[in-house]
Amino acid sequence: MKALWCSITQRLRRDWAALGALVFLAVLVTVAVLAPLLAPYDPLQVDFDHVRQPPNAQHWLGTDKQGRDVLSRLLFGARLSLAVGFISQAPILLVGVSAGCLAGYGGGRTDALLMRLVDLFYAFPTTLLLIALMTILGRGFGSLLFALTITSWAGAARLVRGQVMRLKQTEFVAAAVSLGAADRHILWRHILPNLTGILLVMLSTGIPGAVVAEAGLSFLGIGLLPPAPSWGLMLSDGFSVVRSSPHLAWAPALAIGLTMLALYTLGDSLRDALDPSTAN
Repeated sequence: MKALWCSITQRLRRDWAALGALVFLAVLVTVAVLAPLLAPYDPLQVDFDHVRQPPNAQHWLGTDKQGRDVLSRLLFGARLSLAVGFISQAPILLVGVSAGCLAGYGGGRTDALLMRLVDLFYAFPTTLLLIALMTILGRGFGSLLFALTITSWAGAARLVRGQVMRLKQTEFVAAAVSLGAADRHILWRHILPNLTGILLVMLSTGIPGAVVAEAGLSFLGIGLLPPAPSWGLMLSDGFSVVRSSPHLAWAPALAIGLTMLALYTLGDSLRDALDPSTAN
């Protein structure tokens, strides 16, 4: 495990794009954590005397249709977006890894049953299923996490299943079986530690996927509930007045775009770092 992290660190140090993305994300996380201290105004404070003001000395990014400070809402919106991106991965990986390990290691009827269930979820378009679930469950953070788990666990399960089936054929697993090790011991001590690479790859794609899913659902009006300072809600509000107040649209759009660019750049570099065929 230590050797794996050393190899990843050494290769990422030579990737300037990855370093830039990592610095941007570090700043974003810091800003999100310190949002209550950095935000110049309360993100929910309504001020109808200063509605849709352009950027100025008092409001660096202007105000929205309710007179709320756009910069303050962007800072607090980073909290929501990162929370959705990171927290959603815990249940997705828990369900996906568990199902993938059971299918790949158990084989037989267990494998056939779980893979047919995976195929069933793959049969539904992800976006339409997300919209349907949010419509049924209602808007809210908990509903969003549940919907993301339901629509994403199948992909994680299929990837893990393939890796577990490969690891079952390795010599160290065969040796553990010959020594009479229990299946639970083999999974915990020999197979799961060797899934670190594939789990990192899944996280590198899952986090930005969840962030953009939240923004998209909130933009459509079925994501987080207003007046939450969600980037998607801000973009939806700004889109309706983009001609007269363009700052209300470009500010959240730029925040979403830069965050997605940084996350996907870091993810691509991480996948390259974990791929032995790309080693110099």
